[in-house]
Amino acid sequence: MRRNNYPYQPLNQHPSGSNPAASHDSLEAENEQAAEELKQKIGALKSLTIDIGNEVRYQDKLLRGIDDDMDRTSGFLGNTMTRVVRLAKQGGGARQMCYMFLFVLFVFFILWLTLKFK
Repeated sequence: MRRNNYPYQPLNQHPSGSNPAASHDSLEAENEQAAEELKQKIGALKSLTIDIGNEVRYQDKLLRGIDDDMDRTSGFLGNTMTRVVRLAKQGGGARQMCYMFLFVLFVFFILWLTLKFK
């Protein structure tokens, strides 16, 4: 089965009135040219796969760093939440929680104003 976009056109093996040695030489030259083109394409694919491998290693390093940061952050957040719960269970904890909630709202309001009018 022949593809329409395939550029190869076979040569006649022994056209009438031509030298078989010249035909063989032209086939050999065509094969050499095709081999050279294939070599260039293989070189391009090799460099592309090396670049992809380098990019994958770099992305993996970044993702591992993000994973480590998230683990540390979750540990820090867990400790903070434990302290907040302990504070709430102490005497007068509801009043302190109200003050903390108002403080957090105030901080977010200041951040919102800062970002809005920046």
